[in-house]
Amino acid sequence: MKPFEILFFVIAILLIVLSLLTGPKSRGASGAITGGTNMNIFAKTKERGVDKIISIITMICGILFFLFAILARYL
Repeated sequence: MKPFEILFFVIAILLIVLSLLTGPKSRGASGAITGGTNMNIFAKTKERGVDKIISIITMICGILFFLFAILARYL
């Protein structure tokens, strides 16, 4: 494997792990089907502490993954 492919793989695994570590922001699909009372997708909730750090790192990894996917097409 080339170093580019290894880095792309590491970013993909890191993105999966960080996505799984992210806390739930709503009741999920069951709340949408049953009409949960606290279900508001557009609610402005402030993340704090570790949740905010994980959210920022996840966003950065997502952007890197997207850029690496585009670069992989042209390299």
